[in-house]
Amino acid sequence: MSEAIVFAVLGLSLALFVIGKWRYDIVAILALLVLAIAGIVPAADAYKGFGHPAVITVAAVLVLSRALYNSGVVDVIAGWYSRIPEYLTLRIAALSGLTAFLSAFMNNVGAVSLLLPVAVRVSSRSGHPPSRYLMPLAFASLLGGMTTLIGTPPNVIISNFREEQVGVPFNMFDFTLVGLAITAAGVAFIVLVGWRLIPSRPTPLTLGDTLDIESYMTEVRVPEDSSFVGQRLGDIEEFADEDVTIVGILHRGLVYRAPSSFQIIDGNDVLIIEADPEDLHAFVESSGLELQGSADTQPGISQTSGSDNVAVVEAIVAPGSRAQDRSAREMRLHAEYGLNLLGVSRRGQRFIRRLRHINFRVGDVLLLQGPQEVVQSGLPRLGLLPLAERELRIGQRRRLFFPIAVFAIALLLTSFGLLSVQVSFVAAVVILLLTRIVTLQEAYDAVEWPVIVLLGAMIPVGQALETTGGAARIAAIFAEWGGFLPPWAMLGVVLVTTMLLSAVINNAAAVILMAPIGINVAQNMGASLDPFLMAVAIGGSAAFLSPIGHQSNTIVMGPGGYRFADYLIMGFPLVVVIVTVCIPAIMWVWPMGI
Repeated sequence: MSEAIVFAVLGLSLALFVIGKWRYDIVAILALLVLAIAGIVPAADAYKGFGHPAVITVAAVLVLSRALYNSGVVDVIAGWYSRIPEYLTLRIAALSGLTAFLSAFMNNVGAVSLLLPVAVRVSSRSGHPPSRYLMPLAFASLLGGMTTLIGTPPNVIISNFREEQVGVPFNMFDFTLVGLAITAAGVAFIVLVGWRLIPSRPTPLTLGDTLDIESYMTEVRVPEDSSFVGQRLGDIEEFADEDVTIVGILHRGLVYRAPSSFQIIDGNDVLIIEADPEDLHAFVESSGLELQGSADTQPGISQTSGSDNVAVVEAIVAPGSRAQDRSAREMRLHAEYGLNLLGVSRRGQRFIRRLRHINFRVGDVLLLQGPQEVVQSGLPRLGLLPLAERELRIGQRRRLFFPIAVFAIALLLTSFGLLSVQVSFVAAVVILLLTRIVTLQEAYDAVEWPVIVLLGAMIPVGQALETTGGAARIAAIFAEWGGFLPPWAMLGVVLVTTMLLSAVINNAAAVILMAPIGINVAQNMGASLDPFLMAVAIGGSAAFLSPIGHQSNTIVMGPGGYRFADYLIMGFPLVVVIVTVCIPAIMWVWPMGI
């Protein structure tokens, strides 16, 4: 009975992960609560996952990534990249190699977030579409994360599974030989073939030489003294020609979608229009209408971007951003952060709602306005990534080398087995907090709390799959189906199954569910656990088949103008390359024999 309940909960959880109506951390908590209420997970153990070494390590790595950013070391490296000659293949090779290297020692999403504005700037200057750069950037971050214990959460999770089974975790560089072989093959594929498969999606330049992702949904107010008051909506449409599309109107307190061209315009009516920033700017200047910002009071804001002290920037909603799943009104964007929301772009989707009521999603691009100094401080607080050209910030010498030294010492202590990774990395975080390389607020902001909640909740759920015999049953099915297969093929079955699972759910959750199954498959075969645990780790990180498999993929979808199928076009052959290289590499480094 318990086993059936666990399978039912996992099946429903997987469905909810794929549907995406509820965020994955909420789904994980619900799954844990159901198993706890059913008595399958003891109440006293229900929340032990939040103190699990894997959870602590992942949180510490995220804070250390923020410290490296604050030090300016990544900006120095990015500055070097911007000086590479303008040969597309050479620049993609350098970007992929640089991203993979950074991702080996810091959070994947952090590496993508740091290099995304650099890639966008290089794209705009060279005239190449951003789609050529950004998917290689995301995929290289996943490849690089495979090479060290701290490169990606799946590796940390797998290390702890090994410790529970044999008493010894994987060390810092136990992943390196297999990871480097896969990374080298993957980066070579991206550079020589992969980027050529990506559909070219040219994107025009916009205000301030920033990148126009799609046309923005924007609001403009008709002043009471406007010449358009009393005229038909069609008169504005004729005036705007084809550069601006009116998709809705707020008239006397009601929002009308696809309004009639014969609608008579009143003073203070708000038009919901679709336009790119360049056409929007020209339209507002010539028509005398006013941009309607996201202030918390009415009527709207009539500021324009003409003041030297006012900046208009485009910024992308990153995973874990404070803006994620919230609206400008809910965040009190103007009152709390001093920023006005002028437009929202979401891969061509039209919004027939007031701009300040739209809930932002990861990958949305926001057109924001505010004083220069407010914009510079507000974007990091919100967790938004600017797509405008920016000067790279070079850290002071003390701040440049001290965090690197602390990080390196923590790595050495872990590599030589003197301290466990969760102890050495937390100690490094404490030192950086005491020396104010990272502030306490920055440390809390750096932690991706949804991922932490996901891990803390799913670890007991994964353990329930094993304790109820569910993992053994699935492993027996694997053995029955693959009884005629050689050991290397069974290894491939575990690898590919994990890959497919990571394409539709968070890769950490995929690894938590597949690790017990891989362990049982190895035990049924009388083989060593290590190659199967490695296969699960690689499969969990190889989330190349969809934009939802990993946050790095999601974050570049908007700026690159990608469609869902684009990931499959480049991701599927990359997966074939990885499987081809991975299986012999694992069997060479981690033999099957016990």
